[in-house]
Amino acid sequence: MKRMYYLTSNLDSTEQISNDMHQAGITDWHFHVVSKDEAGLYRRHIHAANLIQKHDVIRSGERGAVIGGIVALLATAYVMAAEPFGSDVSGLVYVAIFGFITLFGAWVGGLSGLATENHAIAQYHDDINTGKYLIMIDVRRDQEESVRSLMAEKHPEARLMRVGSTFVNPFEFVKTTPA
Repeated sequence: MKRMYYLTSNLDSTEQISNDMHQAGITDWHFHVVSKDEAGLYRRHIHAANLIQKHDVIRSGERGAVIGGIVALLATAYVMAAEPFGSDVSGLVYVAIFGFITLFGAWVGGLSGLATENHAIAQYHDDINTGKYLIMIDVRRDQEESVRSLMAEKHPEARLMRVGSTFVNPFEFVKTTPA
């Protein structure tokens, strides 16, 4: 799926965009708003972005899992070679060592992601802090053009900032080129 990022300056526009997207078949699962005015979004029943969408939990957790997997591979190889538990150890012990270290890396990565703003949203941090609303619309490839034309026709005040992917690549750098 693709994620379209629109920026608008007021809550009335954001509410109308939300209503139009619902009429076009975009559900709340595919429509998220990042704003400083969380209470305003709640009062108007606009679907706000959740904690995982606002922070880099997934991306950092994936990075932690990859780093943990590399460390786990080295640690498991060392334990297999050094045989600190003796020579007749079950293979499950090595699998457990590998799994524990990999999952620990993912856990630490996810926790560090809670302290980091989402890499795709961070470039709009100043706009959000000045009171603007970042609207994220997840669309299938065949829906993209209809959403673009609907937004251009009914909501010219909302600027399309970029089109990205909903797939989280832990090693991707965000492209800042506009759509």
